Amino acid sequence: MKIDRRQLAIIGAAVFGASGLLRNTSALAADDAAVGAAVEELRKASLAADKAKLTALTDDQLSYGHSSGVVQNKAEMLEGFATRKATMKSIDFPELKIAVAGDTAVARHLWVSESELDGKTTNTKIGVIECWHKQGADWKLLGRQGFKLG
Repeated sequence: MKIDRRQLAIIGAAVFGASGLLRNTSALAADDAAVGAAVEELRKASLAADKAKLTALTDDQLSYGHSSGVVQNKAEMLEGFATRKATMKSIDFPELKIAVAGDTAVARHLWVSESELDGKTTNTKIGVIECWHKQGADWKLLGRQGFKLG
């Protein structure tokens, strides 16, 4: 089979295009993993009410919505974790799904928790959607909304 310059150019363009797609795919996979790690750090910090870690993981412009309809800014959210009366026994974020688009990511998961207040155990299961924004090498939570499941 004889290949002329035009066919060679087309093959070359296809190879460079494919390598660019693969590079972007691995970059996206790395961002997916980094967002997943940030979500896990948020889960741990929420369980521990770790103000320093919650501060580091969240954007200063944070909008934090609860399934009850209450919406808090960053300072209010931090205060809420610091002053909660219930003892958190567990928090899990199952069914995590992440979509990355450039320096923005959306994470969806369930919030499944068990807490205790005055000897009474409460189990919570809600849906959560989070918006994460990449700042330098770090992913910061910019928006979060909890919602009741049907």
